[in-house]
Amino acid sequence: MGHSAAHEGILRRQAARESAARTYARALPIVPVRARGLTIEGADGQRYLDCLSGAGTLALGHNHPVVLEAIRKVLDSGAPLHVLDLATPVKDAFTTELFHTLPRELADRARIQFCGPAGTDAVEAALKLVRTATGREGMLAFTGAYHGMTAGALSVSGGAPDVRVARLPYPQDYRCPFGIGGADGAELAARWTENLLDDTKSGVPRPAGMILEPVQGEGGVIPAPDGWLRRMREITAARAIPLIADEVQTGVGRTGTFWAVEHSGVVPDVMVLSKAIGGSLPLAVVIYRDDLDVWQPGAHAGTFRGNQLAMAAGAATLAYVRENRLAERAGVLGTRMLAQLRSLATDHPCIGEVRGRGLMIGVELVDPAAPPGAAPAASGDVIPVASGGAIPEASSPVDPVAARSAGTPGGALTRAPRPLPPAPELAAAVQRECLRRGLIVELGGRHSSVVRLLPPLTITDEQAAAILDRLSDAISAAARPHHG
Repeated sequence: MGHSAAHEGILRRQAARESAARTYARALPIVPVRARGLTIEGADGQRYLDCLSGAGTLALGHNHPVVLEAIRKVLDSGAPLHVLDLATPVKDAFTTELFHTLPRELADRARIQFCGPAGTDAVEAALKLVRTATGREGMLAFTGAYHGMTAGALSVSGGAPDVRVARLPYPQDYRCPFGIGGADGAELAARWTENLLDDTKSGVPRPAGMILEPVQGEGGVIPAPDGWLRRMREITAARAIPLIADEVQTGVGRTGTFWAVEHSGVVPDVMVLSKAIGGSLPLAVVIYRDDLDVWQPGAHAGTFRGNQLAMAAGAATLAYVRENRLAERAGVLGTRMLAQLRSLATDHPCIGEVRGRGLMIGVELVDPAAPPGAAPAASGDVIPVASGGAIPEASSPVDPVAARSAGTPGGALTRAPRPLPPAPELAAAVQRECLRRGLIVELGGRHSSVVRLLPPLTITDEQAAAILDRLSDAISAAARPHHG
C-alpha cells in the first residue's frame, strides 16, 4: 500500500509541476525505480518489459555491467568530468573506438565534431557545416522525416515548413506517395528528385545538402530501399551535394548492421550520431569528410560536449556491440520477429502492415471497417509516368505488398490498392493494453497509429517471444470492441 501511495504521489506532483509538453509520461503512467536489461520495476512494484529503450538509446538495455563498470572506472580515477572540448584519455579512447566502427571509406578521412549533448544539436551542426562548406543555403529533406526539436532540425523534419527546405518523397510500400510501392515507387521517387534538381524552372536551386534517415523512425518505421538509397548517393555525388545520414536512432547495430547505411553500401559525406553512442548518457557527434572541415574555430560549440562519463559508457557500448556481433544478432532476431508479426497480421485485419529492419520494428494499425483512403482514379484509368508508361488501376482488394508489379521502370506499372485509414485510437488502446500486460511500447507514424518496438540488442529468444505474446494479446484485447 505504501508503494502504491508513493507511486501515485509522484505522478500527481509531476502532473502539477511539469510542462504541458510532456509526452511519454502521459501514455506511460509508471514511476521507474530499478532497471536491468529489458526489465523496469515501477515504484508500485510492477515489472515491465521495456521495448522503448529510451527511444532507442539503450543498445545494451538498462544498467548493463560493462557500462556501469566503465562509468565507475572514470568516477574512481579522479578524472575531471567536465572539460569542454579538451583532449582526455577517455575522449581519445571513445573516438578511436567510434572510428573503428565507421564505414572504412569515411573513417580513413573523417573528422569529428563533438556537439551539445542531444541528437538535435548534432543535426544543427551538420546543417551549419554543409552550408559553410558549400556557400549555399537550401536543404533537401524528406516527407515524414524527424531530425530533432531545435529550429534548424525542425525545419528539415516533416511537420515544419521552411522556405529554404525542399521536400522530397520518401519511398514506402503501404502508403506510397505514388500509389505503387515496391521498386517502381522508389524509382519514381528517385526520378522526382533528379527532375527537381535538374529542372531550371523547378524553383529549387542547388542546395547545401540532403539529409535523410536510412530508416525513418518517428515517421512510422519506414526502411529506405537499398537501391533508392544508392540512387540518392549517386544523385547527390554527381551534383556535389553533401549527403547527411541521420543515424541517431538507427546506429550502433539497431538495424542489423553497425550503421544502417551499410545495408546499401552507401558512404555518406556526413553522419549524425547520438542516442546509443553515449551508452545511456547524453552524447552527440557529427562525423564528416575532411574536405568539408572549413569552419573557423568556435563556429560551432556546446558547453556539455565533453561528457566524460558518456564517452566512457559509449566506448564500452560500441566495443561490446562490435565484439559480440550484436548487429548480426539484431538482424537475425529482427527478421524472425518480423516474420512472426506478419503471420499474426493474417489473424488481425486491423494490422495494415508490419515493417522494420533488425530490432527497429513497426506495426501499423488501421481501421478494417472503414473504406480505403480517398478514392483513386476511376477503375481502369491510367496514370502516365515520366517515361510515357502507364499505371493501370488494380481492381481487386488484394494485399498491397503482393500486388507490386515486376514491371521495369518506363513500362506499365500496376497501381497498388489504396491502404486502409490509420487507427490512432486503436493504437493508443493497444499501448494501454500492452502496459497492463507489463510491456512498454512507443507509438509513431504520421497519425500515431504505428506501434513501435525498440528492444535492447541484448534480448534473448525467450524475451523476444514474451514481447510478441504480450503484444499479440494486447492487439486482440484492444481490437475486440472495434469489431463488436
